[in-house]
Amino acid sequence: MKYIIIGLGNYGGGLAEELTVIGHEVIGVDLNEGRVEGLKDKIATAFVLDATDSLALDALPLKEIDVVIVAIGENFGASVRVVALLKQKKVKHIFARAIDPIHKAILDAFSIDKVLTPEQDAARDFAQFLALGIHAEAFRLADDYYVMKFKVPEKCVGYFLHDLNLEQDFHLKLIALEQAIEVKNILGMKTYRKEIVSDVSDHYVLQSEDELICYGSYNDFQALWKVF
Repeated sequence: MKYIIIGLGNYGGGLAEELTVIGHEVIGVDLNEGRVEGLKDKIATAFVLDATDSLALDALPLKEIDVVIVAIGENFGASVRVVALLKQKKVKHIFARAIDPIHKAILDAFSIDKVLTPEQDAARDFAQFLALGIHAEAFRLADDYYVMKFKVPEKCVGYFLHDLNLEQDFHLKLIALEQAIEVKNILGMKTYRKEIVSDVSDHYVLQSEDELICYGSYNDFQALWKVF
């Protein structure tokens, strides 16, 4: 796929590099010449350009791109103006980064494809790790609904799956279980092989290295982790 990323700071620059590494074509845009210089040899191409200027934006191949990502975070006004100009130019698919709830609300009003909240998501992950000892991989489906994969809480190891009462008590839907199967490597050392099991018996006994994959609201996941 082809992307334009506008804003090559820590977030936008890192995203541009990662997308390039996995095989996508990325055009980077920033007003800061130093940022562009630092990335121009790592991505397809990069431009020093003021994206808040409508005429300057016209220099970009907006009609040939799959997605334009507005990664500007520190300049609230510039972010909103760029999104407005892209909508005006009828860019088909727009993602934009929001740095706080007000910023997100304004971007939502433009009805763009996706509002990105990397700082908020990272803060949630870190809070879960610090306060609850939980590391979760999350994929947001809607405003506050996620598919999350997380390790079976230590207190639940040895219990039957149905003892968690995920759906009844926490309104969480179990999608699958990533089962840890103990094996030995070529050195005879114990290790684990992971297998996804989508049809799990209620009487399955939970193991310490198992991970649950569930769907539900963030508040319901918090309620589960606080209990266990």
